[in-house]
Amino acid sequence: MTIAWVFPGQGSQKLGMANSLMELPGSRDRFELASELLGRDLLKICCGDEATNEKILDLNDTRNTQPAMFVVESILVDELKRQGRKPKMVAGHSLGEIVALYSAGVFSSDIALSLLKKRSELMASAAGGSMIAVMGFDRNELDDLIQSTEGASIANDNSDSQVVLSGAPEAVRTVADKLKCKRAIPLNVSGAFHSNFMSEASQGFAEELDQVTFEDAQFPVLSNVDPTPSVNGKILKERLKKQMITGVRWREIMNCMQNDGITSIIEIGPGNVLSGLAKRAMKGVLTNQISNASDLGH
Repeated sequence: MTIAWVFPGQGSQKLGMANSLMELPGSRDRFELASELLGRDLLKICCGDEATNEKILDLNDTRNTQPAMFVVESILVDELKRQGRKPKMVAGHSLGEIVALYSAGVFSSDIALSLLKKRSELMASAAGGSMIAVMGFDRNELDDLIQSTEGASIANDNSDSQVVLSGAPEAVRTVADKLKCKRAIPLNVSGAFHSNFMSEASQGFAEELDQVTFEDAQFPVLSNVDPTPSVNGKILKERLKKQMITGVRWREIMNCMQNDGITSIIEIGPGNVLSGLAKRAMKGVLTNQISNASDLGH
């Protein structure tokens, strides 16, 4: 069995996602480190099963979501590695790419958390723009509409039948209205992620990345902006620099995995969004989710 690890991004978070992880080695230390860096109790934001509006808003604040998702996913990764498990390659969706890089030994958890603190603050401050998910469409018609509509772009190319549009509200709405599709769902987000609306934020994040050394990866990483495998730390850093203003090319990442002989996808983190995409797009590929301590086995 040839395995790839994949890491979900924002939108997969859920209250209680850390509940089962606290007995795993290093988990409390990781949450304490994150809380100290952020200046708020991240474990308290993640834990609990009572879904009050206040708790949901707290967790869904991108400044909390991004570091929280990293902590949860990285704790699971650490346990898998302690068990001696290793993938052939890794990829992460949006913020999940930073977890993928961490899993491949490109940088430490301390560096990952400081990067995500900066990334989430920059993205939260980049107001304006909107995003709409569209499903069930003709790819050629979509490409033509994007080309002819200034201010609209594809933020997440998730599969042949699912993309997320991003950009100026009028432009994004125009594309969604003109496109013959099964469903178009406006997303409740603070800005137009993975579009030119993130230009200033992207520049700030690139400056932050320039302060960090990227080691060569222990196994190949497929980046959102260039879905070809690489272990070169310098290349992986340059790709990450462009991620905020470039669409997530997940459809091509799945194609690359299949072409490279991947037979099993393990989604590490809450939810099963990436597993669902793989089931529909990658014929014959097995999928599995590791979202809590009981999924880890021994």
